[in-house]
Amino acid sequence: MPHTVPAPALRALVAHLVDYAGLFPPAGLPMAEAVAEYAAYREAPEHWMLGRFVVPASRLDELVQASAALEITSPWHLAVLAGADVSDAMHAVRALNAAQRGRLVADVLEAKAATVDGIASAARAVGADATLYVELPHTAEPRELLAAVKVAGARAKVRTGGLTADAFPTAAQLARFIARCAEAGVAFKATAGLHHPVRAEHRLTYEADAPHGTMFGFLNVFAAAAFAREGMPATHLADLLEERDALALAFGDDGLRWHGHAVSLARLAEARASFAIAFGSCSFREPVDDLHQLALL
Repeated sequence: MPHTVPAPALRALVAHLVDYAGLFPPAGLPMAEAVAEYAAYREAPEHWMLGRFVVPASRLDELVQASAALEITSPWHLAVLAGADVSDAMHAVRALNAAQRGRLVADVLEAKAATVDGIASAARAVGADATLYVELPHTAEPRELLAAVKVAGARAKVRTGGLTADAFPTAAQLARFIARCAEAGVAFKATAGLHHPVRAEHRLTYEADAPHGTMFGFLNVFAAAAFAREGMPATHLADLLEERDALALAFGDDGLRWHGHAVSLARLAEARASFAIAFGSCSFREPVDDLHQLALL
């Protein structure tokens, strides 16, 4: 496939954006295959788009075994998903970090919480040994929980899709979440349902007879985050999340433009570095291949 030199604004928006979650549905790869895929992606021309390897805490020993024969010259950074017990997950994280210095570095821990007390408890368990992301429910007004995330020194996480249509938030719900994160000064990441650059109808799994649903585009979501930091109201953010025309997102040498709104290259880079951090995807090739098809890469 021919390559296009990405515009500086696109590169700023998608650099190290995709946390590889090949272990998780709908891909659901075996550990050895997911490890091999991630190792290959680290050497691919688009490696600059690749983020962390996502792994459950319960499978860290399996990851160590699967990666043992690899020559890892620069550490793999891991995003570790806690189960019900965050303390147990952190025990596994600390053990891995002590044993795998220079190879595997588990410096992000992701947990779920739906209460202020739950957020505080997770933060106590993690301490200063990892960056904590707390997945919050997208159906409720998130102000109170985001305030607790801020107090805990943690970051937020939002689920942007899943294997069924009802797993997806509405554009208004996702816009509210992004706007509230910007208001609170809380960084976030997204997970699920963001395989494709621009909002469109797609199969929800890789099965030939899988149901279709309307999926958010990762360009829409992270462009919305950048504009949220510039003060764009949630109603306009929802419109941006609904945008289906890839050409409406104009990536240039000096920044991003969308229907008369603009954000500079420097502010895009700042948004990615300190606010809209990454998204988890069970596929790395799909986001990359779609950008090639749009002639953005």
